[in-house]
Order: sequence, then structure tokens, then C-alpha cells
Amino acid sequence: MTVETSGAEAVVVEEVDEPGWEVDPDDESGAAVVATVGRQLRMRREAAGMRAGEFGTAIGYGEDLVYKVEGGKRIPRPEFLDKADEVLRAGGLIAAMKEDVAEVRYPKKVRDLAKLEARAVELLSYGSYNLHGLLQTESYARALLGTRRPAYSVDELDRMVAARVARQSIFERSPGPELSFVQEEVTLRRPVGGKMVWRAQLERLLELGELRHVEIQVMPTGYWQHPGSGGRIQMLKFSDGTAVGRADEEFGGRPVSEPRQLRILELRYGIIRAEALNARESSAFIERVLGET
Repeated sequence: MTVETSGAEAVVVEEVDEPGWEVDPDDESGAAVVATVGRQLRMRREAAGMRAGEFGTAIGYGEDLVYKVEGGKRIPRPEFLDKADEVLRAGGLIAAMKEDVAEVRYPKKVRDLAKLEARAVELLSYGSYNLHGLLQTESYARALLGTRRPAYSVDELDRMVAARVARQSIFERSPGPELSFVQEEVTLRRPVGGKMVWRAQLERLLELGELRHVEIQVMPTGYWQHPGSGGRIQMLKFSDGTAVGRADEEFGGRPVSEPRQLRILELRYGIIRAEALNARESSAFIERVLGET
């Protein structure tokens, strides 16, 4: 969108309906949030005596987009709400809605996962095919998600990548949860996204491995005597003593929280972790792989 200004007037010259901000009709809770925000915007606009086109011009957006937002069909961007708050003189009440819609842009299943990760005090992850999403750079994630078939639409891909990157705020928590990752060697050697993306990804692993609460270990391909041949194993532990976990080959791949099932996953992960290179050896291993690229 390009906006030309003259004095106090703003004229919309061109508007591009950017992907990644549509409402997922299957996401009932997210759609309800956007619909509520839209109704509040419409009520405030009408109370101010402004037509949709006039309001859109004042905030630098087209009339059609204003109707989409007010009708709950479009997720309002943060700057849309900021400008609306200013034009409608809402005293920060409209701008505050940014918190309500911040997560709605991301797919529901990813939001649910992010909420669990936000509560976790410990995360255990064994990855046999790809790097864990929390470890991926944005470019790596985009390239990897782009291999899915049937392919994601541009909108879906943008949403998935943005959600994956947003989850990485877990590294900035204070106090941070204990994060343990064991990655098979192949996940480090597969040049996802091409040489430059791959190199940047390896460098990111080295950076994360330096964080005090993060441990990244490598399972060399030659180390085969461990119970990880069936695929991924993941566990999240919470401060109240509860936990949730899943494994590709166990319990139908479904998340489990029953103590007996969790003990099985923790036993397997413990053996895998013990068999892998330790954190110092793993860092040196990643540096060697980086040097070979």
C-alpha cells in the first residue's frame, strides 16, 4: 500500500491485499476474536459519524479492506489498529486490541503448541528427520515447509512460517526452561534451502547451543544402538509435575499424558541422550559440518 499525504489528508494511492491476514474459517475461536474486534471498530466508527470510505482514507487503507476487517473476514494489522485508535480518538482502547489478535494470525494447532511450550519448564526433543521447529531459522523453515505436498498456499505458508518463528520467543524467557535437543546427523547434513540457508542454519545451532539453558546434541549416523529408529520423541514438562509427550511410533502418534506412557518416552529419550555426543562434542561436530559446506 502506498499513501500520499498533503497536510492533514491521506490519500490511498494503491492497496495490496497482502497474504497471511485472512481468517481461517475452521478456526472458530480465532474467527470469534476477529469478529468481535471488527464489531467494536464498526461501532466506534459509526459513533464518530464516519463512513467506511472516509475512515479508510483517514487511516490510509481502502474502503474494501475496512469492510473486511469490520466484517470479521480480515485480521487487522497492528498499524491498522494504531491508526484507527488515533483517528477515532479511542484513547488506546482500539490499539489495545492488538494483543487480542496477535496470536490469531497463526494456525490454531500451532497456537495450542505455543501455549504448551510457554508453560513448560523442560522440553525434551529427539529429531530423526528434520530439525526441531524451535531451532529453525526463518529461511530454513520456509524452505522446509515449502516441500509439503499438497503444497501450502502462499497465505498458508506465510502463516506457518510466522507462527514457527514466533514460538522461538521461548529462548528469551526468564527464567528460561531447560531445553534439550538430540538431532540425528542427517538433519544437519541435509542442505535444506540451498547452501547459504543451510550454512546460516548451522550457525544458528551453534549460537543457540551457547545459551545456558539449551543443550543440543548430535547422534552420529554410525551410532545405531539406541531406541530412536521409530522417529521423533518429544516431551514437555510443567511446573505442577504434569507432562505431555508423543512419539511417532508409539501410542498411535497421539499426545499422551498418562504417567506410565510418559515413563516409556522418558526412558527412550534418556537412552538416546546418553548415546549421543555430549554438548561440547556436538558443537565441535556442527562446526566441522559447517566447515565442509
